[in-house]
Amino acid sequence: MKTILLTGGSAGIGLATAELLMNKGYRVYSGSRRGGGEVQKSPSGGEIIPMILDVNDEESVKAAVEQIKGENDELYAVISNAGNGIAGDVEHTSTEEVKYQLETNFFGSVKVIQACLPVFRKQGYGKIIATTSVAAVIPIPFQAFYSAGKAALQIFVEALAMEVKPFGIQCCTILPGDTKTEFTSARKYTAASDNENSTYYRRMKTAVEKMEHDEQHGMKPEAIAKAIVSQVERRKMKSRVIPGLMYKAICAVSDLLPNTLRLKLIDMVYS
Repeated sequence: MKTILLTGGSAGIGLATAELLMNKGYRVYSGSRRGGGEVQKSPSGGEIIPMILDVNDEESVKAAVEQIKGENDELYAVISNAGNGIAGDVEHTSTEEVKYQLETNFFGSVKVIQACLPVFRKQGYGKIIATTSVAAVIPIPFQAFYSAGKAALQIFVEALAMEVKPFGIQCCTILPGDTKTEFTSARKYTAASDNENSTYYRRMKTAVEKMEHDEQHGMKPEAIAKAIVSQVERRKMKSRVIPGLMYKAICAVSDLLPNTLRLKLIDMVYS
């Protein structure tokens, strides 16, 4: 049975991915800060094994990988999916709030992937899949640090792919657009910007409300899960996957436009 480590597996895209993999016969170690819960089994022979894994804690990450190594003969893939969101204007975002955003979305993924690399190298194969975002290639106002973190992760994985190719390790990023999950209700605001007296307050609220409306009318997490699992099952993964025809088209058009016009159109969408 092929074994997969999945982070952010307790809800949303992560949970949908874990369930789909289980039903296809994979053993999924589903890591999250919540952890706990009963092992789930599928008639296919697959299973979900919940485990406590805090991607911001290096020791927690190492312990999770050691547990998997001790209980299995191999690690077929890692899916780095844990993430969070913070909204607010750049001027009034504190250093601590910036760190909060980047710690999970970028450095957390780095920790998890680094912990898996020695296992993959020793095996001579392995798959690394990271959930980034359309926001990695299309900047979103008042989500600057979310976009920046996802862009950093996008470039990191693409650079990593070149480094580890000689060892039989493949890398892929999944770029979801607006998706209907608990991520919307879990989004935090920076303390100073969530204040009616803030210079940016009205514009910030308009932009975030537009985004949250789109998320709640967006793709189902199961659609993103299918895109992830399709790469797990491919002999040769694609380097970048954008689920949904609309988001593929948006990213393609964005790449073709002069940057001044591109930013103007994005600004209009969120104004």
